[in-house]
Amino acid sequence: MDIYEDEKRNIVTATFELPGLKKEDVNIDIHNNVLSVSGESKVSSERDEHGYAVRERRYGRFSRSIPLPQGIKGEDVKASLDNGILTVTFPKTTPEQAPKKITIS
Repeated sequence: MDIYEDEKRNIVTATFELPGLKKEDVNIDIHNNVLSVSGESKVSSERDEHGYAVRERRYGRFSRSIPLPQGIKGEDVKASLDNGILTVTFPKTTPEQAPKKITIS
């Protein structure tokens, strides 16, 4: 997992490398201001090699959690999966939490 903060656009981007997975294999949940990405990988291949049947299977589950800033709503989180790369973006702060400049009178 890689996380990148774009301070100019006020966006945090998290990328996950998930080779061979489809979007149906990945779950993204938000609970108590924690973004959880989980899924299961099931890869199986069979081939004949020099008169032997070769079967390879690989199974595995994964889960990663990221704390979200206070006030982020589920509709603020966007996700896309392209060529095995899951990209999740969300605002770093909400407009209500953004620092405001106070002028001295």
